[in-house]
Amino acid sequence: MMTITTKTKSIKTENQGIATILAFALIPLSGFATDIYIPSLPTMAGEMSVSSVQVQLTLSIFLISYGVSQLFIGSVLDSFGRYKICLISLIIFALASIAIATTHNIYIIYVMRIIHGLTVGAIVVAKRAYFVDVFSGDKLKHYLSLFSIIWSTGPIIAPFIGGYLQTVFGWESNFYFLAGFALVLAILEWLFSGETLVHFTEFSFRKIVNIYIDMMKTTSFTLGIVMLGLAYCMVMTYNMTGPFVIEHHLHLSPVIAGYSSLVLGFAWMVGGFIGKATINRPFFKRLVINVFIQLVFVALMIGSLNFVSNLYSLIFFAFIIHIGAGYTFNNYFTFCLSKFPKNAGIAGGLTGGFTYVIVSFLSYGIVSIVPASDERNLSYSYLILILLSVGVMFAIFKMNRKNGTAVEEMD
Repeated sequence: MMTITTKTKSIKTENQGIATILAFALIPLSGFATDIYIPSLPTMAGEMSVSSVQVQLTLSIFLISYGVSQLFIGSVLDSFGRYKICLISLIIFALASIAIATTHNIYIIYVMRIIHGLTVGAIVVAKRAYFVDVFSGDKLKHYLSLFSIIWSTGPIIAPFIGGYLQTVFGWESNFYFLAGFALVLAILEWLFSGETLVHFTEFSFRKIVNIYIDMMKTTSFTLGIVMLGLAYCMVMTYNMTGPFVIEHHLHLSPVIAGYSSLVLGFAWMVGGFIGKATINRPFFKRLVINVFIQLVFVALMIGSLNFVSNLYSLIFFAFIIHIGAGYTFNNYFTFCLSKFPKNAGIAGGLTGGFTYVIVSFLSYGIVSIVPASDERNLSYSYLILILLSVGVMFAIFKMNRKNGTAVEEMD
């Protein structure tokens, strides 16, 4: 057992507004860390004389370490506080980014990307917990409902910034940008932010394990994480199959595939905005309506293939389905993060970590079962994920009724 000390500066009331803006600014960091250098992958492979597979592995390594980091970092944040760990992680992230920019050794980059994943996991989970520490009630729900909207700006904006930097300054500039971004935020954090954790949890392995077990035994929380995984898996499945369909089946250019991904990124954001706008509506009712709309449009997508199959029909139906996915993610993310306010760090870590684990395995399984060949197979992938979502939703409903809990209590 480790004694917890709280010798760190607390956040000042007059700085709370700026600190909240800084917290929101750090939410999209994971998206920037993955997407900003995607346009540079071919150049990186050429300049370092490595295969495309080797340089693509830098993405996978980051995602794996990012997901694993979130699984354990929550207990550390709940025991030692958010502020110092977040500040130190920002500095380490910046140094790792500079190391990547100054080396042409792929194996050093692999190590630095592991460090990226671990530090970004700490930063993002700390900032999720910040909102639960500082706010409550409707204000907390308001801020949590903005998470998926703010996060989606990363994958939308980052490739365009990265493409410009790549063209003008070379691939190294992407990582100098990440380093500069992290250092600026670290300085602002040091000036305006502070510790927000009030109830420090003893760093006792047994107690922490018991907290994890209690959370995972809370059925609505666990199934909520599964719903998050299913929602994001729809996006990941498209990312794995959509470019193949557009470039090889529809015989269009990679540029068109890129713009299509941008459009569907906006669809996810639209779903988040709708989720925020309907946050005070009955929880289960609005999710049922959402999944019903998804089912209708995936059925129309499958049926329409007998008459038309082109880029416009593909993007139209995918756009509606991705709006629904963004809506589901927004609602369940808000629910899961506000479920355990006294252990917000652990709850945020479990939510993010297990979501990434589910997405990694499920998206690979879906693509293996339904190979990326045409729009029909993509529609079948959507159908499988939507039907799984229906099953999980009604499992949550039945569990709540069995335990004598009103569904509306999830609001």
